[in-house]
Amino acid sequence: MRRPHPGLLVLGAILLVLPLLLPNAFYFDIVNRMAINAIVVLGLNLLIGFAGQISLGHAGFFGIGAYASAILPTHYGWPPVAAMGAGAAGAALLASVIAPPIFRLSGHYLAMATLGLGVVISIVLKNETAFTGGPDGMPVPPLSLFGLEIFGERQWYGLFAPVLLFSVWACQNLIDSPFGRALRALHGSEVASQVVGVDVARYKVAVFVLSAFIASIMGSLTAHYVGFVTPNVADFLHSIELVTMVVVGGMASVYGSVVGAVLLTALPQALATFEGWETVVFGAVLMLSMIFMPKGLVPTLAARLGKGR
Repeated sequence: MRRPHPGLLVLGAILLVLPLLLPNAFYFDIVNRMAINAIVVLGLNLLIGFAGQISLGHAGFFGIGAYASAILPTHYGWPPVAAMGAGAAGAALLASVIAPPIFRLSGHYLAMATLGLGVVISIVLKNETAFTGGPDGMPVPPLSLFGLEIFGERQWYGLFAPVLLFSVWACQNLIDSPFGRALRALHGSEVASQVVGVDVARYKVAVFVLSAFIASIMGSLTAHYVGFVTPNVADFLHSIELVTMVVVGGMASVYGSVVGAVLLTALPQALATFEGWETVVFGAVLMLSMIFMPKGLVPTLAARLGKGR
């Protein structure tokens, strides 16, 4: 049996000790949001970092999951878990339908196509006021698992922490599998991948669907956690925040996804007194990262520490 990665053991220890160190619900909330972003970014990094395919509209899938968990229980009486599953299935289906034509494109054409997808989803959520509440949003019923209602930041931490740990473990195993090796080959050279027998189109679609599925699940959990949802969860800025987390933490780095999510989730809290400047700082962080750390924080530090040995 394969030994757990040392990083996974460290992450597990941190998640186990954190509840003893966090003084109040405010800090639990920040850590919960870090975990949410980290899980979404893990899925997005599979697409961007490992497969080399850009997506600037990924928040759209997050929004599909969030609104599925708001609309289906509120208007149709669905159980929250069933609504979450339906949202994830819908996001995966949409991704599987649009991926084949979109991934015939490359470079900035692909970026613009995925951007357009996210914009369309955001506009639909804003305009369908009868179902979504429009720009004002709508409430989301609480989540119940096994007959127990989850409420309060501490209980939600008890859900998000193991989900994050499982997601990191799953991504590590996926990357080391034949599927992961095919993704890395695809990133290196599509032509070379085709020569050695990799079905490039199929793997592009598969990783896009997987990342959309993960984003939708976390969108649903976030909607239940917050208790309210607005179209902002699917807007362009949210997509850019997710991509920035991938780039800053480290493309093609599992732990880089976690580090990037933690750092950039904490950043707005540090800038709370400078309202409206978050977007400027996010842009500056992304620009400086691409200039000085094009591979991201974690891969860059790992390479420098390795050279120092």
